[in-house]
Amino acid sequence: MAGAWPGGGGWWAVPACRAVRRARGSPMASGDGCLASVAAMSDDLPSLRASHEDRNRVVDALRVAGGDGRLSAEELDARLERALTARTHGELARLTADLPVAPAARDVLVIEQHGGRYAKEGRWQVPARIELRTRECRVLLDFTQAVVTSDVVRIETDMVHGKLLVISAPDIVIDTDGLALTYSKLRLRSRNAAADPRLRIELAGKLLHAKVIEQRP
Repeated sequence: MAGAWPGGGGWWAVPACRAVRRARGSPMASGDGCLASVAAMSDDLPSLRASHEDRNRVVDALRVAGGDGRLSAEELDARLERALTARTHGELARLTADLPVAPAARDVLVIEQHGGRYAKEGRWQVPARIELRTRECRVLLDFTQAVVTSDVVRIETDMVHGKLLVISAPDIVIDTDGLALTYSKLRLRSRNAAADPRLRIELAGKLLHAKVIEQRP
């Protein structure tokens, strides 16, 4: 059975149940062994069938844990495979029982800077919205290794005399329909992206004497 780990006398259902019951009391501290995404299923029994949404929540939590260095690449791949094929909430809970509560992603990342360079790269957690308020500044947003927990990321721009460099991938699409350009340029490659993208980046706002450039590794 994928995602369920056998014990000496049968399948381990009790630890998963304890992790769920703990969420019914007061909020858990960061050291408790259950991720908040799994604790959200507090009123469900471990034997209850899991939905696609349940599996996706655990997948997102595992990716965050991998980005934090709590899981090796091999462990992350193995747990992701088990999460995607799990049939019950108990199987899903077992995959995060040894991990601390995952911090919630910030809803908004505000980048406000005059001059210089600002970069987000590596294993950073992408919020649902990013606000760029920059003057004479170069901004780098690298999504290739980022922890993305939403299908859509909206970037609100107010950029004057600057450059936004987006490092993307073939399964990422950049939408610029909401962007107003004044003496500014776009150089995008996402027109050749997949028809069913993993992530859609919506660019909106205004650019004055600025550039948006998309690159792929």
